[in-house]
Amino acid sequence: MAPIVIGVAGGSGSGKSTVVRRIVESLGDDQVSVLEHDRYYRDRNDLRLEERAALNYDHPDSLDTDLLVQHVRTLRRGEAVDAPVYDFARHARTPDTTRIAARRALIIEGILIFADQALRSLMDIKVFVDTDDDTRVIRRLQRDVAERGRTMDSVIEQYLGTVKPMHLEFVEPSKRYADLIVPVGGHNAVAIDLLLSLIRSVTGAAR
Repeated sequence: MAPIVIGVAGGSGSGKSTVVRRIVESLGDDQVSVLEHDRYYRDRNDLRLEERAALNYDHPDSLDTDLLVQHVRTLRRGEAVDAPVYDFARHARTPDTTRIAARRALIIEGILIFADQALRSLMDIKVFVDTDDDTRVIRRLQRDVAERGRTMDSVIEQYLGTVKPMHLEFVEPSKRYADLIVPVGGHNAVAIDLLLSLIRSVTGAAR
């Protein structure tokens, strides 16, 4: 039986990872595979680091979504894939890959996953995590400085230059494709419980 495919979208810093974590905890690590869209940033090792840093990473063209679609189709057939690994400090792919096994459920997570029709069509449940702009900016700032080796100034510059404009152009409009909108990030217990109940009803997973 093909796995249930769950898309979890929302703006940068919206709380998508929290929602994904709740799903995985509910169903069990051995029942869920996760594919993050930002693994699939295009490999631009042909450019210098300064040039790579200046690219617009919030536009759909920055991502190799065709490869992600191919991998999702493979996982739906019950076969494993080797997903790329991306180094956010260097703005480049590494030579490594991560083996992703086919399981009962597959979660696709990313800010732009609803912007691509081919990818969208592979999802059984589409969830949009909706969080106010101020909270998202603070979360992104904390994450990029702590986890991705960025400076505060560079994060702010990137947010104003590309993140916010691309959010308004691509991410926010894609909310209309969602089956379920989770307000207040990943901390809306009622919405999360509704989502988990829906997933369990489809997968037959025990509570």
